[in-house]
Amino acid sequence: MAVDEHDELPQATQREAELQRQIDDLQGQVTGLHRTREETNPELSSEFPILKEKLNEHSKQLEQSAEKLSQLKSENLTLRDENQALNAASNKKRQFRTQVCPMPTLETPNSGTGAILPTTAPGGDAFTREKAKDAQTYDVEDSDSEPEPDKEASDGAARKESPMIAQLHQMFSDRLDAMLSMVERLPGVAPHIRKSNPDSYADTPFTDEITLIEMPKKFSFPSIKVYGSTTDPDNTDKGCSP
Repeated sequence: MAVDEHDELPQATQREAELQRQIDDLQGQVTGLHRTREETNPELSSEFPILKEKLNEHSKQLEQSAEKLSQLKSENLTLRDENQALNAASNKKRQFRTQVCPMPTLETPNSGTGAILPTTAPGGDAFTREKAKDAQTYDVEDSDSEPEPDKEASDGAARKESPMIAQLHQMFSDRLDAMLSMVERLPGVAPHIRKSNPDSYADTPFTDEITLIEMPKKFSFPSIKVYGSTTDPDNTDKGCSP
């Protein structure tokens, strides 16, 4: 019994020694972990404020970008409204704009440029010819519109517009004939005065001085019996006889 107890003691001491070694190893590992944590934690703690500052800067930049975006949107809406107002004003100005050409004199030919006008007495048609020579086009606009700098044409362009004026005269005459034919088709509208016979004066150049009213050749009056059986209003003997 004593031998067995003596043998068991070394075995227990060996186990205790082995467990002690394991505990020492674990403590060494824990100590190493603590050391590594203490070594790495200062680096992480120093980097954390830097990262936090960068994050704050990025958030501020994001807020500034959002403010700029909202400001640009408001400016875009304002510019869009101004553009629509300018377009409306431009369309209105273009709607009431037309070119007014001066009416050529009777001495001015309808076609051809460089035609020589016949001379007249001083003080007569000289002023009219001067106006026709220096004719320019004007823009008829609203009273609210502003005058444009290039509103007047040059003299050379005015001289070259005589074929265009002839073409415009022809176009307006054709349009007037078409409108007259359409008006004549309307019910209740008197027909246009036309030449009825070769001896009529309806197409003469003196229509302004001549009255364009042709009286009918015959007048038909109704036959009315004034007194009894007679048609003579002066014959009262037969009508008044008892």
